[in-house]
Amino acid sequence: MRVFVCEFVTGGGMRDAALPGGLAREAALIRDAMRRDLAALPQVSGILLAADDRLPVPGSVPVTEGADAWAIWRTLARCADVVWPVAPETDGVLARLVEMLRANGAHVLACDPEAIAAAASKLETARRLAAAGVPHIPTFPLAQAPDLPGPRITKPDDGAGCEDTLFWPDGVPATPVARDGLLIQPFVAGEAASLTLLNGPEGVRLLTVNRQHIAVKDGRVVLVGLSVGALDDADGRLAGLARDVVHAFPGLEGIFGIDILLTGGGPVVVEVNPRLTTAYAGLGPALGLNPATLLPPFADGGKAPRKGARAPVELALA
Repeated sequence: MRVFVCEFVTGGGMRDAALPGGLAREAALIRDAMRRDLAALPQVSGILLAADDRLPVPGSVPVTEGADAWAIWRTLARCADVVWPVAPETDGVLARLVEMLRANGAHVLACDPEAIAAAASKLETARRLAAAGVPHIPTFPLAQAPDLPGPRITKPDDGAGCEDTLFWPDGVPATPVARDGLLIQPFVAGEAASLTLLNGPEGVRLLTVNRQHIAVKDGRVVLVGLSVGALDDADGRLAGLARDVVHAFPGLEGIFGIDILLTGGGPVVVEVNPRLTTAYAGLGPALGLNPATLLPPFADGGKAPRKGARAPVELALA
């Protein structure tokens, strides 16, 4: 079985633009973990990869300046039995990538484009969560927002992670640089965390609860690190929350993430990430098994013996 690991950032998707250092490092962490996990599977005979030639990887197909990365990915998809894509959902990139890969014949391990598009919009995410009765952060278009007391957060409606997320203290007007699609939210106090989930034939499974290390630098909200598998779900409340979110977003499949806040009143959803997140880089050691074995067509349903004890994994990102 030949598997194409199609990682957008390191795989040439930004070849004709400046590479953001932090984003490229996180993308490389995810890609390398995917390759490591696939290489350990006896049924995988080869791993195909494209690489931005500024970030060369031995054995990969280089994407040079001016090259059509999408055409290269299309060719590699046609040579593969399975494609495992990762990309930002911003600007519809991930949804378009999944549609293109599915049109070229391979088995694609990804959420459905419709679910990706819905989760990519923080406003639509809040609307769906509200309709489903799932605790979430109230979210408003900046231009139409009520007068929110206390500290606030502004962010783009269409964005991934902490991209352009700004913190505004109480009493300071929220005046981000004008652009389309800006949102505002009240700042909600709590412990930042994320859920790494699997949705497959046996239903929704909570794999790890991860502590997020968040900092505010010059007014910008930054994810500086992760402790993968550092938190537990002793009462099953987070697993129940995850099932409710999946019910609100039909088409979330495979391994993906949900960002949450652990507040005094219970967990609150921040956003839904319809793709592998950076936590995947520590998922195998945190679980004590190869997470690729949980995915069709590699799946053994998690029945294979664990290779080690569960242990939290620290990932420094900034």
